[in-house]
Amino acid sequence: MTLLKTYLRALRMLSSEFWLTLGLVIANVAIGLILLVEPLLFGRVVDALSQHEAPLRLIGFWATLGLFSILASMMVAVAADRLAHRQRLAALGNAFEKAITLPLSKHSDMSSGRLMRNLLAGSDALFGLWLTFMREHLSALVSVAFLVPTAIMMQPQLASILCLLAALYAIANFIVVNRTSVGQARVEDVSQDLFGRVGDVLGNINVVQSFWRFNIEVSALRSLMSELLLAQYPVLTWWALLVVLTRAAATITMVAVFTLGAFLEQENKISVGEIVSFVGFSGLLIGKLDQLSNFVARLFNQAPTLNTFFELLDAQDTVLEVRSAKTLKIQNGKVEFSRVSYSFPGSAQGVFDLSFTASPGQTIALVGTTGSGKTTTLSLLQRLRDPDSGSISIDGQDIRDVTLASLRASMSTVFQDSGLFNRSIAENIRIGRPDATDEEVREAARLAEALAFIERKPGGFAFEIGERGARLSGGERQRLAIARAILKAAPILILDEATSALDTETEAKIQIALKSLCVGRTTFVIAHRLSTVAEADRILVLKEGLIIEEGRFEDLVRQNGAFTRMVKEGGFNQPEASA
Repeated sequence: MTLLKTYLRALRMLSSEFWLTLGLVIANVAIGLILLVEPLLFGRVVDALSQHEAPLRLIGFWATLGLFSILASMMVAVAADRLAHRQRLAALGNAFEKAITLPLSKHSDMSSGRLMRNLLAGSDALFGLWLTFMREHLSALVSVAFLVPTAIMMQPQLASILCLLAALYAIANFIVVNRTSVGQARVEDVSQDLFGRVGDVLGNINVVQSFWRFNIEVSALRSLMSELLLAQYPVLTWWALLVVLTRAAATITMVAVFTLGAFLEQENKISVGEIVSFVGFSGLLIGKLDQLSNFVARLFNQAPTLNTFFELLDAQDTVLEVRSAKTLKIQNGKVEFSRVSYSFPGSAQGVFDLSFTASPGQTIALVGTTGSGKTTTLSLLQRLRDPDSGSISIDGQDIRDVTLASLRASMSTVFQDSGLFNRSIAENIRIGRPDATDEEVREAARLAEALAFIERKPGGFAFEIGERGARLSGGERQRLAIARAILKAAPILILDEATSALDTETEAKIQIALKSLCVGRTTFVIAHRLSTVAEADRILVLKEGLIIEEGRFEDLVRQNGAFTRMVKEGGFNQPEASA
């Protein structure tokens, strides 16, 4: 995306407040013209004084314009500031909404640190661009656009000096932008890596501390910092050189205007007042060109950040909702996979030709070694990914023909990673059903065997559990996740190692609660515990993405196949004590 396209796209984002933006544009045009009129009035006053004429009317008009310019500038500054703040938050909100609705396959391609920097740096860059445009850039453009033809009408010879200065600024900026474009893109790439590394380390701080990786991680970060500086220095050098060259050109321009003006005045081709006006034009042009040059430099430096931000906004969902999507209507909860295949991009892993039916109220267990496709199968059911071929239906309705909201609402999920937020216990349980009453939340906690430990926490249900539930034990985190699913009480239940973090006694109690919860619901279970698998209505044995065996526990054991070997070789774990 070119610099101009980036700039114009950023400005088009203000269209949601079109009339206010238009008003600010008109005000900036007026301010820019007033700035141009002031040197003219200054020259007229000097000529009036030199000819012994009364300049009071000119001075009065000048003062009126100046007062109007001050008031207009103040109003523009306040309105532009508020507009830019509102739009920044709106852009951040839109990008955040886009980020959290992207499918898991997209999130797996980016780190949370890089994504966080993308959101914050991108919205901040937009804020700076909008504010500078409304406060400085637009009025500067207007002043420069009208200054040159006005100067040419007054005195073409002196105007040629100003035109040469403007051309020099434009050429110098063009050269520097071209010279540093690759380097600035490299700066953004390294910055993304730097923030990705920071997010990765802070997200795994327990590992860093347990393995005493302080020096290693700090060293790696400092290495990225050095790489960032090496990429940044050449870019900074070019822009510093541009400042030196343009300042030198500005000084030469002022001297040239005075010199040529004095020569023309001796030949009676220009008045002293007009020389003064041209000196004012020169000062105005130099100031505005400096503003525009600084703006181009800022925009150029931030263009890679803005482009990355726009790429996030433009990211295409791989899981799309058709326009004719209808609300999923579940009568019984029959789930059917018909020749479903999915391969991870750039990988041979996935699931292949899956065909099975889960009758209403049945519990289906998926077993197999790590990477066999168990979690992928259930992510396809939730449309976290879409299959490459085949179809999945619920009560005869293809899940690609129903709304994502109604599909996800029909399922309760307990993940292997409990997935808790840095909020209160009550808020985490209510994620299952935000409108639930306090009593319903309490009952869900009781059924999940979580009530006892919750009441021991300071503040009870109001206890803040820390990031990812860091202030809770593994068993406590898992019980909250189960309470969340119990509260939602959806017709389809997905248990991904739901009791893996529980001790033997608590697991036995939870199994009773889950068994009660499963009544009348179609349930899918991923488990490595024999006790969980044994009671399933049907077991699907997966290997390398294929269903190689299926049936009830007793039937599979009698077959003396892969499942039997898993049982004999300890492929299923017995419950272990956990806090």
